[in-house]
Amino acid sequence: MEEQQNENQINIELTEDIAEGIFSNLAIITHSNTEFVLDFIRVMPGVPKAKVKSRIILTPEHAKRLMLAMQDNIEKYEAVHGRIKTHDENPGFPMGFGGPTAQA
Repeated sequence: MEEQQNENQINIELTEDIAEGIFSNLAIITHSNTEFVLDFIRVMPGVPKAKVKSRIILTPEHAKRLMLAMQDNIEKYEAVHGRIKTHDENPGFPMGFGGPTAQA
């Protein structure tokens, strides 16, 4: 039984530079019939050009699994910390920076 558990485990390495993470305040999601592309962008006030800081490409199946995992984690977070407030009454670019509306 223990051998079977070890076969299902995966050893994941997290290097120091990746562990630091990358701050993003905008995500743009696009897709084709074979992949979903998630671009994570950092928009700075007063700077006319934003930079894509990270791009993740997923299969449709993995994109759906990510969505379900995010949904589950948000529900767990809200159960402890309360409802996450969104700015649905003022949709569009975050924090009043102005610019194109993203799909996120």
